Amino acid sequence: MRRFQVTVNGTQYDVMIEEVGAAAPVTPVTPAAPVAPKAPVAPAAPAAPAAPVAAPAGEPVKAPMPGTVMRVNVKAGGSVKSGDVLLVLEAMKMENDIVAPRDGVVAAVVAAQGATVATDDVLVTLQ
Repeated sequence: MRRFQVTVNGTQYDVMIEEVGAAAPVTPVTPAAPVAPKAPVAPAAPAAPAAPVAAPAGEPVKAPMPGTVMRVNVKAGGSVKSGDVLLVLEAMKMENDIVAPRDGVVAAVVAAQGATVATDDVLVTLQ
């Protein structure tokens, strides 16, 4: 048995570890010949960011988390009441209802069923 003292998140623990089986003989390792340093590689120029999709004027309803759009329950031009489910977003194996923040008319549905969205992506725009 070997005894060790381990500190985890500022708390010290005494740990006893049992060695199982015969220890393999230790063979000294000879260091490899030093390798000449390579010339530094210049970083590639960053790609131009994709142009953001322009959402129509109005109040955007954004994705609260990354996920996949499972169902879209509204169409452009349809009226909604506060709390109506606009679409269903699957994130971490859970279906999350994205609801209308207020009464209004759907100006545009930006996200399509099956689309993968990131946090703060515009899903629907209300007028």
